[in-house]
Amino acid sequence: MKFTFVTLFENLVKHYFEDSILKRAINEKLIEIDFVNQRDFSKDKHKKVDAYQAGGGAGLLLKPEPLFSALDSIKSRDADAYFVFATPVGKPFKQIDAIRLSKKKHIVFVTGRYEGIDERVIEKYADELFSIGDFILTGGELPSLCMCDAVCRNIPKVLGNADSLDVESYEDNLLEAPAFTKPNLFQGSYITKEYLKGNHANIHTLKKSLSLCKTEYFRPDLYKKIKTKGK
Repeated sequence: MKFTFVTLFENLVKHYFEDSILKRAINEKLIEIDFVNQRDFSKDKHKKVDAYQAGGGAGLLLKPEPLFSALDSIKSRDADAYFVFATPVGKPFKQIDAIRLSKKKHIVFVTGRYEGIDERVIEKYADELFSIGDFILTGGELPSLCMCDAVCRNIPKVLGNADSLDVESYEDNLLEAPAFTKPNLFQGSYITKEYLKGNHANIHTLKKSLSLCKTEYFRPDLYKKIKTKGK
């Protein structure tokens, strides 16, 4: 699967893929990472890509001309390219979206800067708009990386143990049950005894119960969905 980041700041993104699981996924050709800089498409002699807002307002916007050209160039090379924009007006990005998007062939993350992107770019190219939370960042690179990471983990063979996907938080709206490593006793605190008895059926039942308790306590909004679904 291919991911393209349209960004003015490639270095903010590329280093994330130089270690750990995602580096291995690149080496094994499970994912491919590419970059496009809209500044390369600017016809301004100074390669400017931003301008003041029409009608006034604080801050600069990314201009439409370089981005139109940049995104057209991607689309002309790959008709399957799927354009995702990180923006505060987007719908909340969820695990179900990460799973669904992992079936795509090529996702293009268009990252904003300054006060955002000329709306005409979004209107023409956006296949989906997402927000990762009710807060503002200095650019779209971090939200795009968050979404890319979440999508990558659901691509077959990217994780060493695919079974781990079945017990992660947010599967079926549940938070993951408490997990422990040995030693059994550490600074006066014990591992839950049932985890040590080797009865996997009992452990599974206990973890499901603890997962429900954890969800009810920490995320009552998710727990409410579970209870409603069960009726």
